[in-house]
Amino acid sequence: MTNTKALAAVNQLLRQTESSDTDTLGKHMRQLVQLRWMAVLGQLLTILVTHYGFGVELPLQLMLSVLGGLVVFNAFNELSLRLRRRVGTAELFMGLLVDMGTLTFQLLLSGGATNPFVFLYLLQIGLAAVLLTQVYAWVLMGVATVCFLWLAEAGRPIDLPQDYHLGIRSYYIEGMLICLALSAALLVIFINRINRTHREHDARLAELRQRAAEEEHILRMGLLASGAAHELGTPLATIAVILGDWRHMPTLNKDPDLLEEISEMQTQVQRCKTIVSGILMSAGETRGESSGETSVCAFFEELLGEWQASRKVVEFSFQNEFGDDIDIASDTVLKQTICNLLDNALEASPQWVGLTVARQDDTLVIRVVDRGPGFAKEVFNRLGEPYQSTKGRPGSGLGLFLVFNVARILGGQVRARNRQRGGAEISLRLPLDALRLKET
Repeated sequence: MTNTKALAAVNQLLRQTESSDTDTLGKHMRQLVQLRWMAVLGQLLTILVTHYGFGVELPLQLMLSVLGGLVVFNAFNELSLRLRRRVGTAELFMGLLVDMGTLTFQLLLSGGATNPFVFLYLLQIGLAAVLLTQVYAWVLMGVATVCFLWLAEAGRPIDLPQDYHLGIRSYYIEGMLICLALSAALLVIFINRINRTHREHDARLAELRQRAAEEEHILRMGLLASGAAHELGTPLATIAVILGDWRHMPTLNKDPDLLEEISEMQTQVQRCKTIVSGILMSAGETRGESSGETSVCAFFEELLGEWQASRKVVEFSFQNEFGDDIDIASDTVLKQTICNLLDNALEASPQWVGLTVARQDDTLVIRVVDRGPGFAKEVFNRLGEPYQSTKGRPGSGLGLFLVFNVARILGGQVRARNRQRGGAEISLRLPLDALRLKET
């Protein structure tokens, strides 16, 4: 994992965190639009039942015109949401303000402050208190108070009998009952939806914070690795020079066993220098910068040649089912990722390791299989988290952690399972577009 990639991933996560609030406001707006459609239907039924069922004279033309205006406004909001336009807090406030204005005009035409449905103001203030900031909620409460005072002074009274003594058989009491039931039902439904949206938002933020912490952890590891690589360069070069001098000393050349050990030491020192060079290159490059061009098949042939030359595996099975070869970037990060998978498999199953490379549509599928004991349950449930390992030594468990993060940054997936016949299988799926060499 390169430092540059890790830093870019952290920045991306921060941008996702900033856009999460906007997405939540969009969900609130969608719920408000749904509630407004319910309000339109409720108002229409109430007007028709009151006028034709109860015989109360209402200015139908004016009231239906106001209702039509609300329909047009809500349809515009619905269209805006389908176009995925960003929603702001001010827009939610304006929507509730329009709802309050519509309710005020309907009440003005049907009894003013004496209309039992005047208590629907409380529903809109309650929604504002849940959806908006404190300032907007207090402003809306002030607007509702002004509207009520205006209705008390300018409202058109309707001819209803003064039958409060009849209890539930009173028209006014029945209207209050309907208003209470309607407000309570809408509050329960809508606030439950809002709470669910908030829980999803909080869960999303927690996930983003966790990912940001992981990427920051990788960034620190990359900085530490690049610093260590710089420090190791000089002693490795010194050891290589000393071993070269030993190889040409006549006294040591007379002992074949000692000469063979010196050759092995030179091989391992060269391998260490190659690893250090790879760390430095990965720490200083982003994807596609100074990367060589290769193909899928050539990439795996080179990778497996290097891996088998430096590891002792009794039997290694490689199946290339990719099909027609395509060009990709020769990325050291991807190479190290696959080596991590192979190393884990080799440690679990020294006798046999299997690797399959295949293609599914525009996805590269890499499967690494072993015949070891498989994943323990406590490790399997937290696979991909740092330091989740049963190896019992400090620093273990980082290989799969890096594999999961590389896959995520490249837009891929990692899946793991325990095989029924024994052993484990890890499948790495990467989009081919993310592996191609970027044009400059």
